Amino acid sequence: MLEPAQENPYPDTHVLGEGPEPHPQLRPVLALIGRWHGRGSGEYPTLEHGFRYEQEVTFSHDGRPFLRYESRAWLIDEAGTALRPSGREVGWWRVLPDASLEVVLAHPTGIVETYVGRARGSEFEMATRTVSLTPRAKEVTGMRRRYTLEGGELVVVQEMEAMGQPMRHHLMARLAFRKA
Repeated sequence: MLEPAQENPYPDTHVLGEGPEPHPQLRPVLALIGRWHGRGSGEYPTLEHGFRYEQEVTFSHDGRPFLRYESRAWLIDEAGTALRPSGREVGWWRVLPDASLEVVLAHPTGIVETYVGRARGSEFEMATRTVSLTPRAKEVTGMRRRYTLEGGELVVVQEMEAMGQPMRHHLMARLAFRKA
């Protein structure tokens, strides 16, 4: 017979001051911990039209030297009405003692990206080291991301190299910090 389920003694938290103490190596990324929400726009040469979206990003930790990352987005019309789900990704941001970053992100569309980058004050930049694709995934060969804390907002900019196109702008969003 199975024992009754025990509550997780090591939960993630996205609220500083609650849950486990952040690992000292997280100092360069502490300001990211939390839930962020806002709007953005996207474009790419292989798309007929640009698009608008809403996005929620959560950075949390469990006391070890990495962040858990989750992003969900949905397309919106010009009035801000939700149209349908869009991009979604989950992963881990590992923070090394020299403030360099190693990031792994997985998408439900069959794409897994590994990034290397650096935390520099209020800016976090990274570029793909590898992109792995399932047999039916869209061809993506490279990505660059920049997360910048600017006036109480998290500005997220992504460039993409995909489907025979060179690296170029793809997404930009401005996200505001959401209290728990």
